[in-house]
Amino acid sequence: MKSVLLRPYATIVRRRLRHRAALAIEFQEEIRQDLVRTARDTRFGQDHDFGAIRSHQDFAERIPIGDYEAFRPYADRIKAGDADVSWPGRPRYLAKTSGTTSGVKYIPLTRESLPNHFGSARNALFNYVAETGHARWLNGKMIFLSGSPEMDNTNGIPTGRLSGIVNHEVPAWLRTNQLPSYATNCIEDWETKLEAIVDETLHADMRLISGIPPWVQMYYERLLARSGKSTIKELFPNLEMFVYGGVNFEPYRESLERLVGARIPSVETYPASEGFIAFQDSQTEPGLLLNTASGIFFEFVPTEDMGSDRPRRLTLGEVETGVNYALILSSTAGLWAYDIGDTVEFVSLSPYRIRVTGRTKHFISAFGEHVIGKEVEAALRAVADRHRVEVTEFTVAPQVAPPTGLPYHEWLVEFGRPPEDAERFAADLDRAMVEQNLYYRDLIEGKILRPLVLTSLPAGAFRRCMKESGKLGGQNKVPRLSNDRKIADRLGT
Repeated sequence: MKSVLLRPYATIVRRRLRHRAALAIEFQEEIRQDLVRTARDTRFGQDHDFGAIRSHQDFAERIPIGDYEAFRPYADRIKAGDADVSWPGRPRYLAKTSGTTSGVKYIPLTRESLPNHFGSARNALFNYVAETGHARWLNGKMIFLSGSPEMDNTNGIPTGRLSGIVNHEVPAWLRTNQLPSYATNCIEDWETKLEAIVDETLHADMRLISGIPPWVQMYYERLLARSGKSTIKELFPNLEMFVYGGVNFEPYRESLERLVGARIPSVETYPASEGFIAFQDSQTEPGLLLNTASGIFFEFVPTEDMGSDRPRRLTLGEVETGVNYALILSSTAGLWAYDIGDTVEFVSLSPYRIRVTGRTKHFISAFGEHVIGKEVEAALRAVADRHRVEVTEFTVAPQVAPPTGLPYHEWLVEFGRPPEDAERFAADLDRAMVEQNLYYRDLIEGKILRPLVLTSLPAGAFRRCMKESGKLGGQNKVPRLSNDRKIADRLGT
């Protein structure tokens, strides 16, 4: 019944998306003006002379590009309960997230910014219905693998992870389709929670599954172990749709399709705590449709300009295909010229479709963990001091598909003075990383990852590697973090 009733609305949603995409430049200019006008009397607006902003040039001159560290003084006031800091009033939620550039962040979600997050997710699904005609997923059960919906209280502001906040905003018409139950979602221990999810879904008519690929893979494996079935399609014959985002799907595609027993149509999304940025609007065309009419004003800085005193800040009408841009956003959440740390490339200008090309800084997020340089450096420094070892050089890389066992982070370390007990050193280092990064902790405790693997390299290993790659000397440095195994594999040869 729902699929029949909602098909006409899905057609309207797709038509509206196309209309707005065709007028993307006009919508972007209107959003910029509305943002400035609305926030003119906030503390941020007064500090940056919003009353004098008439053009994008004025906007760029008065509001410098900054990451969370630049925004932190305002974020701290918001967390303290102050009103009218960077957006009128107080936020409805604070999304707590471990960022790839600034550790733990508290991102405001306002009454005006919530439709960007939840309306965009709805639009992505309804657009798929209108494009393909496939709507049977609306008649069965859906699962959204997410964090706990339980909230902390930050001076009267509910605070939690974005995936948990989502559970509080699911529309009533969808709640009867949604699994797992609220009680199961509140279970903190991942293994206990996963078993409860399997209990609830094992005999359900699952039609749509959404989540980060490594977590979904673990869910599938538990389902098959419990059911005795050989594929997920045998267990869920009506499974029609997979929705994902957060990490690159390609490393997981082969294993997930093997577990499912078929290629399931999928919709890729590009959500972040700072805003729902883009989503896949076509099953045939590459790229993700940029969310140009949803309360976010975008600027694009050529990556070679990042870090310069006067970076070029391009509006949507000035971008080109095939160029790598740092993504900068201002929004109804009260974020201004905010560098989220992602780089994108346009694959189409009509409509404006992008693909994510990487991060502006080195990181590891092969499993959604968002491990950053300062975290690994702080962990290694503390443990090295405790064990009285000397580290000459090191790098960290993910091992997504080991020959046996769970995936892991491999630490390749060249010691000047090695630890007396390498196993204990590695265990202490893993515990230090668990303390540094809450997402890494979740993955370890949830047994998505096994504890890190320490590989001791012989003296001169990094020097030889740099020399062989033509990067010995000068300003060339060994990246502390990689999101692939290019450096790690070179070091291992």
